[in-house]
Amino acid sequence: MQYIAAAIAVLGASIGAGYGNGKVISKTLESMARQPELSGQLRSTMFIGVALIEAIPIIGVVIALLLLFK
Repeated sequence: MQYIAAAIAVLGASIGAGYGNGKVISKTLESMARQPELSGQLRSTMFIGVALIEAIPIIGVVIALLLLFK
């Protein structure tokens, strides 16, 4: 059961991060198309958002490892 729980933790985190990254990047590109003069500021904000979203799968892997080796 620990292996299944670990797999579900990693699966959920990776699916959520993939969806979140897709939404952030698509909305940023849409905003850049509407207001090209803000593209630099939007790009830096996007990178911060993507970095925060990518932290979630890392936390999921840590939780999975804790479930496996507890």
